[in-house]
Amino acid sequence: MTSASSTSTSKLSVTSTGTSTTKLSVTSTGTSTTTVLSSSSVLSTTGAPSSSISSSPTSVASSAPTPDDKRLVPRAAFAHVIVGNTYNYTINSWASDIALAASKGIDAFALNVGSDSWEPSQVANAYAAAGQYNAKLNSTSTTATTTASGFNTTASGPFKLFLSFDMTSLPCSAATDVQQLQTYIAAYANNTGQMMYNGRVLVSTFAGESCTFGAGTLNQAWVNAVKPVNASLPPVWFVPSFFVDPQTFPNLPVLDGAFHWNSGWPMGNYNVSFAPDVSYISKLGANQTYMAAASPWFFTHYGPDTYNKNFIYRGDDWLFAARWEQLVQNRTTVPLTEVISWNDFGESHYMGPVAGVQPMSQSWVNGFDHQGWLDLMQYYITAYKTGAYPTITKDRVFLWGRLYPANASVPADTVGKPANYEWTQDYMWAITLLPTAANITLSCGSTTQTTLAPAGLSKLKLPLKLTGSTASCAAKAVIARGGKTALTFAPAGYTFSANPPSYNFNAFVAASPL
Repeated sequence: MTSASSTSTSKLSVTSTGTSTTKLSVTSTGTSTTTVLSSSSVLSTTGAPSSSISSSPTSVASSAPTPDDKRLVPRAAFAHVIVGNTYNYTINSWASDIALAASKGIDAFALNVGSDSWEPSQVANAYAAAGQYNAKLNSTSTTATTTASGFNTTASGPFKLFLSFDMTSLPCSAATDVQQLQTYIAAYANNTGQMMYNGRVLVSTFAGESCTFGAGTLNQAWVNAVKPVNASLPPVWFVPSFFVDPQTFPNLPVLDGAFHWNSGWPMGNYNVSFAPDVSYISKLGANQTYMAAASPWFFTHYGPDTYNKNFIYRGDDWLFAARWEQLVQNRTTVPLTEVISWNDFGESHYMGPVAGVQPMSQSWVNGFDHQGWLDLMQYYITAYKTGAYPTITKDRVFLWGRLYPANASVPADTVGKPANYEWTQDYMWAITLLPTAANITLSCGSTTQTTLAPAGLSKLKLPLKLTGSTASCAAKAVIARGGKTALTFAPAGYTFSANPPSYNFNAFVAASPL
């Protein structure tokens, strides 16, 4: 977390399900490849048990689910916001972010608060903006159905905020260090924009497993900080992200739940899985809350003279979509999900606008807007909350990937190649949302591949290979039905080049316009 073109053909990999590989029939046609994706591989959610959801997103809506959690707690989706990157924000800046996030299914911002002296004023601005948003919302209907993203969703409700204390920044060794945390909690406990959970003030952290607050144990340290025996604070529902073995959870009764920060990415050269979530869920008690992470990407490129972190986590194989499908499939055991992140530019997993003050990340962030992921996120959040994938009403295409080969050499970049660079392959990742079946053609230069995709959501990938004198290629997607083009999407700036200016492993993200 950081605050301030080829003429040869290659096989196209396609899947339309969250966990299984789709059977394909492939025919080679000279310099292009045609793939037929059987509609039988896309499972309908119609008739699915009300407490579960099909592993396969489709355009066919299931019947409304009945509450499936034993405590009848609805699912909620949050986004992690680095307050340290909002130095120049105004209330209007916060209001703009809140309106955008709310329109995409986010219920609250987790405000990552650090030690900068100006951060309390920005937290105040955020709560003020949430109050304005909610006041305006209260004067309008919140039950309408909208198709603004190309699929049916229900309009959002009140937007909330909660504190997520960054314990890699805030002091926590002395007994008096609890005062800063308690001041924050008390200041907003009764605010109408405060996120409550089970009737208590929701509080989280980034780290904090090394804090003592003058106490002898980790548990007592956090009791002193957020649940003092003198009852000087309102009741808190404490769901921190401690980087500890979940086997220790039974020894930490201060926990009302746990947030698994690193569940959002695979921690090695493999695909993301639900196993890390299970390791947490299995060690939490019946009355404790599990909060999962979902993240689209991870790349950071700081040298020893700054933050000294230069590595990637594996974002291949449609990481963000695959992760959300896991959360949708296991929604009965995951009441809360936090998207990492809204504005952590330094680690390249930002979903919101590139705004505020970047933490010296301009060289790999500028020109790489990630808002193209927002509508895709909303599609999954709708399924996560309701138990049914929304009905698709319009063709959409989402494209993303790196702009440069993973093995390219850039001697002028003295920071060097990021660690784990060999974990990623050179592909353009694509997802389509289709109301009816169509032919999808992905291309970059002379490499062209066509897939017959059924209605619903399909995942596709196009290998990007530059050989000979070909120095670059421009990405494009075309949707066609009955020989007629329904949509052509060639996002400006999505050019895969053999000559990177630096070791930039950030993702270029684009979504077809509505």
